[in-house]
Amino acid sequence: MTRAYRGPSRMLLCIDDSQAMLEYLRVLFEASGYIVVTAASARQGLRLATICRFDAVLLDYHMPEMNGHQFALEIRRIRPETLVVMFSGSEIPEETHMLVDAVVPKTEAIRELLPTVARLCNQVGLPRQRSRCDAST
Repeated sequence: MTRAYRGPSRMLLCIDDSQAMLEYLRVLFEASGYIVVTAASARQGLRLATICRFDAVLLDYHMPEMNGHQFALEIRRIRPETLVVMFSGSEIPEETHMLVDAVVPKTEAIRELLPTVARLCNQVGLPRQRSRCDAST
């Protein structure tokens, strides 16, 4: 398989309450050269994002306890430099579209998710971090 993203390995955080979707995302992105960390809830993802610096976060909009909009507000507050790509099986409010870097419908995820993330990572030219995780945080 050809790597979609050209450059140093990027670290992604994938958040979804579906274990099957998390496994799909892990396989898809690891095969393309990304480092993938998964979280089964937005709250768990936020805890990870306070400890580790991810180049991008991919998440489902509809999740229990905290939806994608609430997560996007928080990640913009604590890690404003992090790319956020949201996917959903239904419509996402316009105010959420304005918070994130990209929205991919779940019906298009197989075809569009990897190229969307690769394009964003290639465009941004994210700086490399010496230490991606800080256990003292």
